[in-house]
Amino acid sequence: MTSWTSARPVIAGSPDSGAGLALLADKALLWSDDGRAFLMYGIRGRTWAAMGDPIGPEDHWAELAWGFRERSARSGARAAFYEIGAGRLDLYVDLGMALFKMGEEARVPLEGFTLEGHAFKDLRQARRRAEKEGWSLVIVPPGEVPAHLPRLREISDAWLRSRGAREKSFSLGSFRDQYLREFPVALVMEHGRILAFANMWLAGDGGELSIDLMRHEPEAGAGTMDFMFVELMLWGRARGYRWFNLGMAPLSGLASRPLAPLWARAGAFLFRHGEHFYNFEGLRQYKEKFHPAWTPRYLACPGALALPGVLADIAALIGGGFKGVVSR
Repeated sequence: MTSWTSARPVIAGSPDSGAGLALLADKALLWSDDGRAFLMYGIRGRTWAAMGDPIGPEDHWAELAWGFRERSARSGARAAFYEIGAGRLDLYVDLGMALFKMGEEARVPLEGFTLEGHAFKDLRQARRRAEKEGWSLVIVPPGEVPAHLPRLREISDAWLRSRGAREKSFSLGSFRDQYLREFPVALVMEHGRILAFANMWLAGDGGELSIDLMRHEPEAGAGTMDFMFVELMLWGRARGYRWFNLGMAPLSGLASRPLAPLWARAGAFLFRHGEHFYNFEGLRQYKEKFHPAWTPRYLACPGALALPGVLADIAALIGGGFKGVVSR
């Protein structure tokens, strides 16, 4: 069973809003015997990389994880599990994997979320300024997304050009018409003109809300992101969602003590001093202003000796090849 039609009901019932990433259709799916759960993965070099934990009932996870490891071994490759949560690390230890912390994920609790009080003063003022300029948030259901795609592509192309960037994949969405048609899309409007957009991932149990591909007109500035995040948090709270997932802060929360593992110490150093390559610390600081709860995310792979090759292969999967890894 491999069809994307079969994946949709499993995704729709998942408590993980990130399950929607499977519909990017850039990864293969490994299904459980009964078709109630799957694991999404990509292959690069000698690495078979699963993206996140399996999707579907947890009592199917061991079957899928073991099946994935065994299939990769029969192909002469190494298995890895990228950005897995902390809830079932025992499963990956049972597979004989070593665990490496990749960073922390920011999740904003929405029950009782408000912009009142000193902690949210800056965001509150920014929202008021945006409203005075005529900004508003509009949620477009999937069936109405195709009519907006030409304008969204125009914004996306300008956004990429302004950053000298190229599309990513594997762990991140990319601008593909079919992919965007799968989800509601949030639009930031200014007097009827679209300034920014993001496709929305909604967990099947109504617990978590997140966004994937967020892009805005280069002239609109960073305040567009603040406005969209705040409006979506308020929208989610009003509809009973418990969490807004702001995504990962890579290399965040790694121990830098002298007796910490080499990977942790190297990652912590890069987090503090790697601005030339990526503003890791700045990303963490940006997400901190929404006062999220931070939860760790891990990489499971065969061991420390395999780690450099695994990381290089996963980076190539995300960047669309090694050229994408080194280009800004």
